[in-house]
Amino acid sequence: MRTIDPGKHAARRDAILAAARHCFARKGFHQTSTAAICAQAGMSPGNLFHYFPTKQAIIAAIVDQEGSETAAYFAGVQGSADAYGALLDFMDLVLALAADGDFAGLALDIAAEAMRDTDIAARVARNDASLRGGLQTLLSEAAAAGQIDAALDAAQTAGWIAALIDGIFNRVAVDPDYAPLAQRASLHLLLTRFLRPALA
Repeated sequence: MRTIDPGKHAARRDAILAAARHCFARKGFHQTSTAAICAQAGMSPGNLFHYFPTKQAIIAAIVDQEGSETAAYFAGVQGSADAYGALLDFMDLVLALAADGDFAGLALDIAAEAMRDTDIAARVARNDASLRGGLQTLLSEAAAAGQIDAALDAAQTAGWIAALIDGIFNRVAVDPDYAPLAQRASLHLLLTRFLRPALA
């Protein structure tokens, strides 16, 4: 039996997911063939199916990967001395991702697929809960440090910020002139007036 190199296996798997991300973002999940993913990844269909048995398994893995990345990000900033600054940094990252045509297109395609597929919907819901949980922790830490209004309900405020993030990606989809990175100053001002009204 041939021994599998875990490092090479993981790298090849990630390469497939990167290729699929690109294809799904450009043409959509349902319009993308496995042949197109293979061509983008530079491998044969048989090799691809060794890693992922179906196209559905690929998009599920992409959703899980995004969830892991979000969880790792918030774990890395938890306990920061400047929780409010960490929140603003995260929102800057959101703007940068929304400005990435591939990422924004894929995010909207995944949201659409979640409306059709219960498994993808459950994975997206899990990611959303992780996002809101990470935001809630930052907000709670910022309130405890006197960096934001302590009267705000951290859970509800996290929900509103998550809705704002969704709105940024939706605006990218409907307004071709919308430039996310150009909104940084306005976004920071909006958050300051919402979270730190006495300092705005």
